[in-house]
Amino acid sequence: MDSSLRAAIEEWHASVDSGDLERSARAVGDPVVVLGPKGAGSITPAQFAEWVQRSGITLVPRSWHAVSEHLAVVEQDATWPESTEPMRVATVFRAAGGKVTAALRMPDLDAALELAHICREMAASE
Repeated sequence: MDSSLRAAIEEWHASVDSGDLERSARAVGDPVVVLGPKGAGSITPAQFAEWVQRSGITLVPRSWHAVSEHLAVVEQDATWPESTEPMRVATVFRAAGGKVTAALRMPDLDAALELAHICREMAASE
């Protein structure tokens, strides 16, 4: 996996898990594309930081899967303040310029890898 891609994703995780709003805003591009159970779209870094604060989520990386120079899938254990047990999820990450520019959370590793491969093929055909 490209070291700058991994570094951007590691900083994203650290910023989200710390709950540091300024750090979270700095970890993402402007805009950042997000996908989760409540919808998808492009949001600003400030909106991303608000989500970090509102959700209270922590995500512990469990496995890393490089897809391309700018895409990777990370399988994670997610917990929320009301969680009794972690939930295994997987996120497709895209990064550029040292920042995460997309974080697309999927319910499992297979779904995330499928989406990441579709994204890679779409980018290759531009």
